Amino acid sequence: MSGSRLGLRAMALGIAAVLLVACGRPAPRPVVPEDALLSAQQRREARLDAAAHWSLEGRVAVRNGEDGGSGQLVWRRRDDAQELTLRAPVSGQGWRLETDPGGALIEGLEGGPLRGPDADRLLRDAVGWDVPLALLARWVRGQRGSPSAEVEFDAEGRPAVLRDGGWRIEYRGWDTSVDPVLPRRIEAESGDRRVRLLVRSWQLDDAP
Repeated sequence: MSGSRLGLRAMALGIAAVLLVACGRPAPRPVVPEDALLSAQQRREARLDAAAHWSLEGRVAVRNGEDGGSGQLVWRRRDDAQELTLRAPVSGQGWRLETDPGGALIEGLEGGPLRGPDADRLLRDAVGWDVPLALLARWVRGQRGSPSAEVEFDAEGRPAVLRDGGWRIEYRGWDTSVDPVLPRRIEAESGDRRVRLLVRSWQLDDAP
C-alpha cells in the first residue's frame, strides 16, 4: 500500500475516533443568564405562595450547640395556621406545636401545655430548638425568605444554596413527583445552629 493511502487511512481513523469520543459525551447545557434564573425563581415562588395549604412528612434533626433533638416530623400548614408534630423514632414520645396569628401552643411535654405570643421563643424555651419558623416554612419549599437573599442555582435551574437571614441553606435533593418540584433534602446552618430535613412525601392541596 502506498504511503499516501496509508496517510489517508490514518487520517480517516483519527477523524472517526474523534467523532466517537464526541458522540459519547453529553451535549453541554446552555448557559442561562442569571436574570432569567431569578425570574423563573420568582414565578415558582408565586405559585407556591398561592398554594396556601401544604404538608410534608419526613425526618428532622435540629442542633443548637450541644442541645438538639430528632424525630419523625409532620408539618401541616393551612393559610396562616400551622401544626408541627414530632415523634421520637424509638419511644414514640414527642410534642405538637400549633401556631396562628394569635400566638402558639405546644403540647406533649412534661408540665402540661405551654402558650406564648411568639412561636420561635416558645419552641426555643420548651425544647431548645432555636430556629426561625417563618423563614423555615419558606426554605423547606425552596423559597427565599426575602427578595434580597442570595441564590446559587443548580444545573436544572433550581436553588442549590440560599444565604438568607444569616443562614446558609443547601438543597441536596428534589422531589420531581410534585409540581412545582419541591426539596427532598435540606441542610441549614447558622453558627452552631443546624437543621437537617429529609422529606419522604409532600402534599400541595391547591397549587395552581
